[in-house]
Amino acid sequence: MRTAVPGKTRFTDYTRLRPDAKGRITLGKVAEGVSSYQASIDPEGRILLEPFAEIPARERWLHKTPVALKLVLQGLKESAEGKGRFLGSFAKHANDALDDER
Repeated sequence: MRTAVPGKTRFTDYTRLRPDAKGRITLGKVAEGVSSYQASIDPEGRILLEPFAEIPARERWLHKTPVALKLVLQGLKESAEGKGRFLGSFAKHANDALDDER
């Protein structure tokens, strides 16, 4: 595959897309899991679409708290590596009050 845009980030040709009569382009499978795109245009008219995936508002705090996010990512990595261990069911605590609700 040839490089489509030179520079620090390397792009490869994926497919040729043709706009319809209204100038719209359908991305199809390229857009799976994407909720929106940030479009940028360089001086030569090349368009870069940066994909975005939205998160629920209740999870936003995690992405704004670097220490917590790092710990979650570390836990996911360790789990994937089989480093976790089963501690039993915590079902008996399901109705316990949270510390911040007391």
